[in-house]
Amino acid sequence: MRSAIAPPRIAPPEEPPVEIPQADAVPTNGRPRKNIAGITPKELEGFRDAILAKRREIVGDMSSMEREALRSSSGTNLSNLPLHMADMGTDNYEQEFTLGLMEKDRKLLRDLNDALAKIQNGTYGICEGTGKPISRARLEAQPWARYSIEYARKIERHGI
Repeated sequence: MRSAIAPPRIAPPEEPPVEIPQADAVPTNGRPRKNIAGITPKELEGFRDAILAKRREIVGDMSSMEREALRSSSGTNLSNLPLHMADMGTDNYEQEFTLGLMEKDRKLLRDLNDALAKIQNGTYGICEGTGKPISRARLEAQPWARYSIEYARKIERHGI
């Protein structure tokens, strides 16, 4: 009777860690220029604080997702049994899903940094599509909004 010997497990190659984009050099403590959308300095401060809080949250999420993705991809098989193909497929799917979430967070981080820059240069609250002020309600719901709700709907309908 022959004993079944499992083939040796080959460790996956070491992949460099995924780089999390550092926040652009946006001054967050200087006095912003006068806002052309008519937003008061007190309101601007509130929007700035909300944007900074969201940015801290996103950077923290991205760091934890990166650690989890790297930990799961370099996990060790403690048994002597070879990995099942379905397990490998699940692992690959989870890693691709995590990378997709990280890309979405990178885009949001860019939008947050752009909003902070607009606060500094006085253009915060102006729709990039129409050049008109974005409603306060929209900015309160999404302080990093680039477009008025009307223009955002137009983009969705017509794929601009």
